[in-house]
Amino acid sequence: MMNSPIPEFAVLGHPNEGKSSVVSTLTEDDRIRISPFPGETSVAQAYTVEIDGEKIIRFVDTPGFQAPRQTLAWFRAYEGDPGKILDRFIETFGQDPFFADECALLAPVARGAGIIYVVNGARPVREDDIAEMEILRLTGRPRMAIINSKQTQKDYTHEWKQEFRKCFNSTRVFNSNTADFNERIRMLESLKSIDQEWEESVSRVILAFKGEWKKRNRLACAYITLGLEKSLCFFVSEKLTDKSDKVLARERLNLSFQQGIRKIEQEMFAQIKSLFKHRLYEYPLPDYSLLQHDVFSQQTWELLGLTKGQLASAGAVLGGTMGVAIDAAAGGTSFGVFAAIGGLLGAGSALFGGKKIARKTGLGIRLGGDRLQVGPNENLQFLYVLMDRALIYYAHMINRPHGRRDGVGTGENPKKVFPKLGITTTLSLGQRNTCVRFFKSVRGKAVIKGKKAVPEFAVLVASLLEQVAKEDT
Repeated sequence: MMNSPIPEFAVLGHPNEGKSSVVSTLTEDDRIRISPFPGETSVAQAYTVEIDGEKIIRFVDTPGFQAPRQTLAWFRAYEGDPGKILDRFIETFGQDPFFADECALLAPVARGAGIIYVVNGARPVREDDIAEMEILRLTGRPRMAIINSKQTQKDYTHEWKQEFRKCFNSTRVFNSNTADFNERIRMLESLKSIDQEWEESVSRVILAFKGEWKKRNRLACAYITLGLEKSLCFFVSEKLTDKSDKVLARERLNLSFQQGIRKIEQEMFAQIKSLFKHRLYEYPLPDYSLLQHDVFSQQTWELLGLTKGQLASAGAVLGGTMGVAIDAAAGGTSFGVFAAIGGLLGAGSALFGGKKIARKTGLGIRLGGDRLQVGPNENLQFLYVLMDRALIYYAHMINRPHGRRDGVGTGENPKKVFPKLGITTTLSLGQRNTCVRFFKSVRGKAVIKGKKAVPEFAVLVASLLEQVAKEDT
């Protein structure tokens, strides 16, 4: 750190203890290679965190110790200036292949980086570990020890903590497979405390991280609000002729409508995913996730959205011909027209309609005739289903540590992502009225256009995102 304009920490430890996973989680960089096989990291690699183009902190992923006992023997025999011990070791063994990994992992510490020592809490302390700890103590650098709990049946955390008290300024249990944003902040708070000279610079890093998180949530709110508005306004249509088969046309348009809604939703999900820097790896949804069901499946409409009673109340506010749509959606049944063409939309409510449409082309030629249209969706429940799905996806993204490379379901608590009905069932009457006003406004159903309807709805979405984040803390 002394030779770096920003806080810098070298992440050290034995091979295959989870160093790269810790770095990936702390830096939110899923491009860092992680392998279950020891020795995957062969050279020290620095990863700098940037926010708004400004570099704020750096973590160095290092090779694992290979010869800790021999290295410790040299350290103990050293009789020169203690402050130069790392420089002398690297000068002495820099060209010796036997100590290549030790020189590589100690080099950033020699440049002034702080030390984060990572161990696997699922195994007992060994002689090599004690040698590594003593080497790091003799460096004289500020140091923190991390017990990277891998959630196995065996837990040696207490044993590790006893040893760490002898050699480290601070100790923290940090599971890189489950750590969320708040846990990363707590980690930085601990780093701030291990050396008084670092308090100001690390405090700035913490403020920058918190500011970035607020910015992401504001953008997530905007992406969700816009995605819902697009979905509520989306429709497809087709011109009919005397030779047109209306049943096939309906089926064709219905499929096109569904595909269009799925595309809008996937674009919204991709934007949220990018916001939280899940870039390289495709994130497999947990087995329990309600998003495993298609947006138009009957299971989705049975598990998400409002209850029948809540929908009836909302329908009274919305007025019009919502009663039939509400009954159909709440009961999880299909409209007769969908049954007639094969039940393509298990529980949806996009209404088919034929109407005369006349318009002018850019050439001034007047076009007219019968058209068949699917959408926009007239069912208020559609809004709540889409809201729940967006909130569930957001919850997945903020809870997915960047250091994880495993499959579905492992390491996440299904209670964090609403397991029965969606969060929209918990909305107050006033919040549901906000949703109704948004629905009426974007669907053009409002008698008097409410300029505040969309901003009020965005504020509601922002509060729900905050609620989700608190539920997952």
